[in-house]
Amino acid sequence: MSNPTQGAEMNTSIVVIGGGYAGVLAANRLQAHPGVAVTLVNPRAEFVERIRLHQLVAGNDDAVAGYDELLHPSVELVVDTAERIDADTTRVLLASGSALHYDYLVYAVGSAAAKPTVPGADVFAYTLAEYEDARRLRSRLQTLTEMDPIVVVGAGLTGIETAAELAEAGHPVTLIGAALAPSLGGGARADVRSRLLKLGVRVIEEATVAAVGPHAVQLAVGDDVPAAMTVWTAGFTVPQLAADSGLACDELGRLLTDETLTSCDSDRIVGAGDAVAPSAAPLRMSCQAAMPLAAQAAATVLARLDGTVPADLDQAFTGQCVSLGRRAGVVQLSHPDDSPRRVSVGGRPGAAIKELVCKGTLWFLRREARKPGSYMWLKGDHEVRANRELASAGAL
Repeated sequence: MSNPTQGAEMNTSIVVIGGGYAGVLAANRLQAHPGVAVTLVNPRAEFVERIRLHQLVAGNDDAVAGYDELLHPSVELVVDTAERIDADTTRVLLASGSALHYDYLVYAVGSAAAKPTVPGADVFAYTLAEYEDARRLRSRLQTLTEMDPIVVVGAGLTGIETAAELAEAGHPVTLIGAALAPSLGGGARADVRSRLLKLGVRVIEEATVAAVGPHAVQLAVGDDVPAAMTVWTAGFTVPQLAADSGLACDELGRLLTDETLTSCDSDRIVGAGDAVAPSAAPLRMSCQAAMPLAAQAAATVLARLDGTVPADLDQAFTGQCVSLGRRAGVVQLSHPDDSPRRVSVGGRPGAAIKELVCKGTLWFLRREARKPGSYMWLKGDHEVRANRELASAGAL
C-alpha cells in the first residue's frame, strides 16, 4: 500500500465511479471538505431509480431523475464509461479514450443482472437490472395483448415486484423460483403469497428452468409453461471493472476492502455499495446498504485528508420493502444483522411505506447535496460489530 500525503491540499482530485445511490451520496458528502474537486463518472446523463424499474416496465413511472437536482453544484459529472483503473499511475481510463487522474477514488459501480446460462435465455429472456433492460422490456410488453402469458423467473423480491406489477396491469403471469421470498419472515411471506394469488399470479416453487424458448419456458421436470414474454430476475452480479483492473476481488468480482472500506491493494481507493466486500463479508445488495456504505466511504477519504484514522464500518439493517402492485405492499422489519423479525406490515399501509422509502432515497440525496454531511444512518449493535470483527479476522 502507498502512504498518501497527510493533510488536506486544495483541489485534491477525487473520482467517483458510478452514479447510482452510493456514488451520488458519496460525491455529495465529500463536498463537506473545502479542498476537494470531485468528478463523478457515469455512463448515463440521468440518475436511474433502480428500485422503480419494475414500475417503468408497467408504465407506472419513468424511473429517472436529473443529476442537476441530486448532485452538489461543485461535483463535475462526466458522462462516460470507466474501462480500467490504473492504481500505479492513479488514473481512470475511459471508453472515450481520455483519462482522469485521482488522488482518491470511490468505487461505486453497483450491481447488474446475472447472465442466465440456461439454453435460450440469452435470446428469449429479458433482464431487469439496468435502465436499458427495463426500456427494452417495456417496449416488448407494449406488443403483447392482455391475453398473452408472461413468465417471471426468480421468486426473490425483484421477481415478486415485477410479477405483481404486470399482473395488476391485467396480464396473466406465472412466477417461477426455488422458493418464494426466502429473505422474508413467515408472516410477510404469507402476505406476499396471498396478494399474488389475489392478482391471479400462478406461483411455481421448487422449480428449475431448463430452457427458454420463444413461446414457453421448459422446467427441469419436463413441463412447459406458456410464455409470450419471459422476464429473468434470478440472480445479481457486479461489473468486473475492479477485477479487470487487477484489484483484489471476491469470487463475484466485488472489490475486497478492510473495515474502513479501503481497497486491500491501495489506500487511495475506497469502495461503496453493491460492488464492495468489506472483510470478504459483503452486505446484502440493496439501496438500504449502499447509502450508508457511501457515507462511510466518504468519511474514510475525508479522514485521510485530515490526517486522522478512518473509522470502521458501522451500520445496521432495519428491514425490507416489497411492492405488490400499486395498491399493496409488504414491509418486513429486521434485526440489525438483517435477519427478519416477527413483525411485518402489509396491504395498503405496506404500499404507502414502500412509496415513502422510494421517495425518501431521493430526498436524502438532495439534502446531502444541499448540506454535505447531513445524512445519518442506523449504526450496528454489539452483535453486528462482533460478527464483522470475526469476519475481519477470517473466522467467517
